[in-house]
Amino acid sequence: MAASTSDSDGTESGVPSGVSSDSNPGIDQFQYSAILDHLIGDKRQIKELNPMVMGALPMPHKSDEQKKIERAMESCTFKAAFACVAGAVLGGAFGIFTAGIDTNVGFDPKDPMRTPTAREVLKDMGQRGMSYAKNFAIVGAMFSFTECLIESHRGKSDWKNAVYSGCVTGGAIGFRAGLKAGVLGCGGFAAFSAAIEYYLR
Repeated sequence: MAASTSDSDGTESGVPSGVSSDSNPGIDQFQYSAILDHLIGDKRQIKELNPMVMGALPMPHKSDEQKKIERAMESCTFKAAFACVAGAVLGGAFGIFTAGIDTNVGFDPKDPMRTPTAREVLKDMGQRGMSYAKNFAIVGAMFSFTECLIESHRGKSDWKNAVYSGCVTGGAIGFRAGLKAGVLGCGGFAAFSAAIEYYLR
């Protein structure tokens, strides 16, 4: 129990005037309630937390260069470029993997028992990796760019952005084979995007 000192006016420090700890055994509970009221109650002084303060340590203000870098990284162009590179890497790896497990590499109908050479296998892996990398890069860039534009237009960040972007991307890719293929591509890509968003969120 904290000791209280007497002031010149006869009141005890930390105790409101007219209240004595001797006459009121519940003074500790009263002080605890008063402290809580000032910390989390209506009498608290700070109504909102400062976003620049984390863990009670002040964060330095961001410089103009840092703000420019953040704005550039949040732009649709950067997101599309990043998705393009990531898609190319993923597509290349996927193409090499599929070529490595494909048993038809170097297949010769005249000699079915012929074993393909290492050069033929590497050549097929390179060609398939480049093809998959290009396709994945295009799809990734289109999807990321359209999703960013839709999100900026709607002013919301939810699962609908991915669905709309999937429909636009799938429709644009499938439309090269005709209207029916475009509609199927739109619906299929939108459903796939919705499933991914539901799993991630």
